[in-house]
Amino acid sequence: MNVDGFRDHPSLGFIDWTLRGVGQVVFQNNPLAGLVILLGLLFNSWIYAAICVVGVVASTLTAIVLKADRGLIRDGLFGFNGALVALALVAFTSADFRTGAVPSPAMLVYLVSGAAMSTMAFASMAAVLGPHKVAPLTMPFVLVGWLFLFAVLKFSAIDAGPMAKPVSPDQFPAAAAYVLPTWYMGIGTSIGQIFFQDNWISGFIILAGIAIHSRVAAGMGLLGAIVGTATAALFGGPEGAIRDGLFGYNSALTAMALGGFFLVLTWSSFFYALFGAVVSAWLWASIAIFLKPIGMPVLTSAFVFVTWLMLIGQYAFKALVPVPPAEATTPEDNRRRYLAGN
Repeated sequence: MNVDGFRDHPSLGFIDWTLRGVGQVVFQNNPLAGLVILLGLLFNSWIYAAICVVGVVASTLTAIVLKADRGLIRDGLFGFNGALVALALVAFTSADFRTGAVPSPAMLVYLVSGAAMSTMAFASMAAVLGPHKVAPLTMPFVLVGWLFLFAVLKFSAIDAGPMAKPVSPDQFPAAAAYVLPTWYMGIGTSIGQIFFQDNWISGFIILAGIAIHSRVAAGMGLLGAIVGTATAALFGGPEGAIRDGLFGYNSALTAMALGGFFLVLTWSSFFYALFGAVVSAWLWASIAIFLKPIGMPVLTSAFVFVTWLMLIGQYAFKALVPVPPAEATTPEDNRRRYLAGN
């Protein structure tokens, strides 16, 4: 099926771009992948699915109004951070994190503004990181998410909900035993938590959406979730946090980024990606403890920091084959082009 058929359509093109924006959260420039991922969110909560659409539409429209690079808009690259900002603002201000809550008018204006701000943050970070041939990743979302979540505590028109008590490893009983559900729920929910979905089935639906565009990316995402979950278990992490996917979602993103997307997939980059996934699990716990006193969640900061640290110096390591962000497509295509040139 030709997934580019509607990209330039006069009326359906915008839908195509927004669906790509959803997919780009997990590096998938494919509207069908984005649609299946949305269905994964819908399986868990129609509120989150709707808010994801609101966020990606707001950030994409901002890029269009400001006349950003049309190619980047069409690829959904101005949309994915906006989707995550909107999801985070609802997730961390709702009484029930699992399903979210319908935002108040004030919160709706607030999250649309946050999504729009992520577009400007993306452009700024891309300009700073461009000379290093490193992508902004989800750092625009992390930065804007933190800034907007901080401010919620000062505005009475927006209910902060349980946000002042962010998730930290020490909130879970450490003595609970690891059982079978710890593993399959922890691994599935690790994928779901990328989109704030505390639902392991939603996680596997999202994984299926990734596989529509790239089976290698889906495999690396699954492997990253397994590595993050196993690392936490081997080092005695709290069972509840492992089952909730909190140790695995950053690891899944790191494994996808380093395992074929920004580096050609070879044995060297494969083990490089797995090492990054291990460190991401450790760093989630470190950042969670660090941020707890100021009331902030980790978001995807562990993924961003580890991936940046492992990519900025990539040209110093001859065992790695870098893929510039502008040329990154899928792990399969990146490797095919590399082999064709050698």
